[in-house]
Amino acid sequence: MASPLSSSPFFSYTLNPSLNFLANSPKQTLGNTHFAFPLINGKHSKNGAHSGSFKIYCSSSNESIQDKVEHKGSPYNFFLSNHGHPLKKLESLVGTALIFVHIASPITSLGWDYWSIAPANAVLYSPDTKVPRTGELALRRAIPANTNMKAIQESLEDISYLLRIPQRKPYGTMEGNVKKALKIAKDEKDSILASIPADLRDKGSLLFTSLIDGKGGLQDLLQCINDKDPDKVSVGLASSLDTVAEIELLQAPGLSFLLPEQYLKYPRLTGRATVELTIERGDGTAFSPEAGGEPRKTATIQMVIDGYSAPLTAGNFAKMVVDGAYDGAKLSCANQAVLTDSGIDKSAGFRVPLEIMPSGQFEPLYRTGLSIQDGELPVLPMSVYGAVAMAHSADSDEYSSPYQFFFYLYDKRNSGLGGISFEEGQFSVFGYVTTGRDILSQIKTGDVIRSAKLVEGQDRLVVPSES
Repeated sequence: MASPLSSSPFFSYTLNPSLNFLANSPKQTLGNTHFAFPLINGKHSKNGAHSGSFKIYCSSSNESIQDKVEHKGSPYNFFLSNHGHPLKKLESLVGTALIFVHIASPITSLGWDYWSIAPANAVLYSPDTKVPRTGELALRRAIPANTNMKAIQESLEDISYLLRIPQRKPYGTMEGNVKKALKIAKDEKDSILASIPADLRDKGSLLFTSLIDGKGGLQDLLQCINDKDPDKVSVGLASSLDTVAEIELLQAPGLSFLLPEQYLKYPRLTGRATVELTIERGDGTAFSPEAGGEPRKTATIQMVIDGYSAPLTAGNFAKMVVDGAYDGAKLSCANQAVLTDSGIDKSAGFRVPLEIMPSGQFEPLYRTGLSIQDGELPVLPMSVYGAVAMAHSADSDEYSSPYQFFFYLYDKRNSGLGGISFEEGQFSVFGYVTTGRDILSQIKTGDVIRSAKLVEGQDRLVVPSES
């Protein structure tokens, strides 16, 4: 479909060159050359838009000034002498013309074969939301806690984004965020403590007092902001958010939703648990030493698995760990992932359905992925370095593998718009590596999980007797 002439650049030219490329020829002339383009400038057209054109003339060196002045029909006239080598002058003229085309026109020049330019491999819709970039942040946001505590958490987390601003930090805005959190905490103290089970309320009360007035609490954070010390603000903020998370975990002793009846026979995790893996080199070499330490023959990775958002997936995984299914499992490295073997030759767990909790919802979706292009995001995103997820079942993407899991090595350079992974919303993410993230990049194909242990949270693992 042709574009309207009034909005399209065009070439109007007269080129009467006499070029002789024979080495013995004494004549090399170029004269009476001009180019013309429309401009969004100058006189008004009938439709009210500015229009006009400019012309570039290339004249011979012996053309009189009067001849040059008589070139008319354009509000902008540019003259170039062709004294010298005509080829160089022509190259300069064409280059200048193209530059003015791009300046004068907001659209692609007609005649350019822009269809030959390869499109981007993929483009993702960038949702208008702040995707958590660390496992700790994602896990904290996933706790189904009191709304007042969530408001305090959100106000404090905004400070972490403000700290990224270079040069002049908006300390006034940070101060306002802390004061807002303090006001909510003091005004809603009864509501916050009432959300904690009676047997845990004393512990919650101590944590609440520490959040407001204790060392590393909100009052200390306010002082760090007034001192305008970004390092102290960062440390104080982390301390306050850790306390917030502890209080929220007390408010969420179990699942905040009912599982579908057809899944009640599956093992499930009704909260958080911690799994520790000991990794050993398959080739006998050592892992890089920790700061000031010696090279290590084995390395330890700890991950927190989340039953609040993925109770079936985390429950099946926790049961497999307790049963020793991953002891001796071999690891392999794929594109941006470290996978365990398929487990075909082992006693496999349950064939758990794909399980994803959408952000803003109160229960997971089963057997269906999310449409990231439409703005859907999971509570536990995969776009985090060290995310832990189950592989798909060999039979259907609607189910997860009963055994095989992987660590996702997120890389923003290989992500879509907004830094979102192209695989986001398609796998059951159920936890994050919280200790030993540096080990993930050192793992090689052939390395082995020497042992896997459930070091915390076994009391939250529910295994139905009929299973």
